[in-house]
Amino acid sequence: MGKQSTKSVKDLLFGDLWEYAPAPQGTDFVELDERYGHYIGGEFVGLDSEETFDTINPATEEKLATISVADEATVDRAVKAARKAYDNHWSKISGAERAKYLYRIARMIQEKARNLAVVETMDGGKPIKESRDVDIPLAAAHFFYYAGWADKLDYAFPGATIKPLGVAGQVIPWNFPLLMAAWKIAPALAAGNTVVIKPAETTPLTAMLLAQIIDEAGLPPGVVNIVNGAGATGAAIVNHDDIDKVAFTGSTQVGKIIQRAVAGTGKKLTLELGGKGANIVFDDAPIDQAVEGIINGIFFNQGHVCCAGSRLLVQENIADEVIAKLKQRMSTLIVGDPLDKNTDVGAINSREQLDRITELVGSGVDEGAQKFQPKCALPDTGYFFAPTIFTDVTPSHRIAQEEIFGPVLSVLTFRTPDEAVKKANNTPYGLACGIWSDKGSKLFRVAGALKAGVIWGNTYNKFDPTSPFGGYKESGFGREGGVQGLLAYLEVR
Repeated sequence: MGKQSTKSVKDLLFGDLWEYAPAPQGTDFVELDERYGHYIGGEFVGLDSEETFDTINPATEEKLATISVADEATVDRAVKAARKAYDNHWSKISGAERAKYLYRIARMIQEKARNLAVVETMDGGKPIKESRDVDIPLAAAHFFYYAGWADKLDYAFPGATIKPLGVAGQVIPWNFPLLMAAWKIAPALAAGNTVVIKPAETTPLTAMLLAQIIDEAGLPPGVVNIVNGAGATGAAIVNHDDIDKVAFTGSTQVGKIIQRAVAGTGKKLTLELGGKGANIVFDDAPIDQAVEGIINGIFFNQGHVCCAGSRLLVQENIADEVIAKLKQRMSTLIVGDPLDKNTDVGAINSREQLDRITELVGSGVDEGAQKFQPKCALPDTGYFFAPTIFTDVTPSHRIAQEEIFGPVLSVLTFRTPDEAVKKANNTPYGLACGIWSDKGSKLFRVAGALKAGVIWGNTYNKFDPTSPFGGYKESGFGREGGVQGLLAYLEVR
């Protein structure tokens, strides 16, 4: 007889059998300009701007392109172009004509999906399978969906008199660059508004590729204007006197500043801000399915979604089993090159964000929580953080209260559904929660008691353009997606 193996069952299951050969996504077909300006009035402008910044690949720390910064004069030019397009053309054409443009943009996003997905991953750091299979298809789906509504607005609000608001100023974050642009632009255009939008300074590239798509689609000049920059550029949009509507997705702190800025101006406002989502697992839940949902809710997207399930509330009598299975599943996650098709956890978007994650994780250790990280070799260059789970967490811990925006999960336990609801609601945020149970009555009862805008049942992070999305409390107000997303861009009487 041969020598008996001394490998444990864990080694056999998660050792050699789980080692994958690299499967890198090629980038040779990607053509990026060395420098990007802005898209204003149907023209690409601003290449000669003196103020610029570099956009960096967070996985390699290599420069991808130089980006011009829009000052107040440039923003004013964009707003004037949007106003001219609104007054002279876009608000006057039929909904059916607007729908044709939106449909054309959606089809072109599909046609260029491979290029868009690779650039999204290069600029933002998320795994290519997330960009390829989720972000880009959903961006196209939003344009398709609102193309369908453009000529049916009277049916959406029967008996009401409706009209567009005018010029919409929009500011979007870095976690879903192209998808957030689609969330903002598609309903605004379907409702008959024109747009001035600013992408995040760390992820401007797919917005500029979208500008090229819009240009190729023949959208009338000035209907969509894209300006680049950081906080000062966003402030110039928000504070411009000829902006009729402001839509912002980003941090709660900035959202409060914007709310104060538009108070008393008559501008319409929607805010989609931070979150501290709770995944609630009851003892009658399908455990293995729940574990996979927890992983999907916080680690597959590096925790880079404001609705990430960064708090796990698990019923006390199954806590040991859930945590053991969760740690085992975490040990199979592949951390590394976002362009590798095997990668589960990619790069953190920026050095600044990585520093914040590191600081908050340190606070969790200092406050007495127990940290677990699976063994994984992080790349020598780039901004990476190992998937992390904290146990022995109390509601007062910073890691249980503050938005981390990274692959970090805090575990708390509960005994009764009422205790679960109280702990889930014990946060200034109210964006999203998940509930795991085999009993439909429990799902609906707990969902009705949670103070969150989005509730998932036996799943997490499922998005659809037909479904409204938005929060309560410090997670903002207003809804994006669905027919409700049109309300933010219409005056309904």
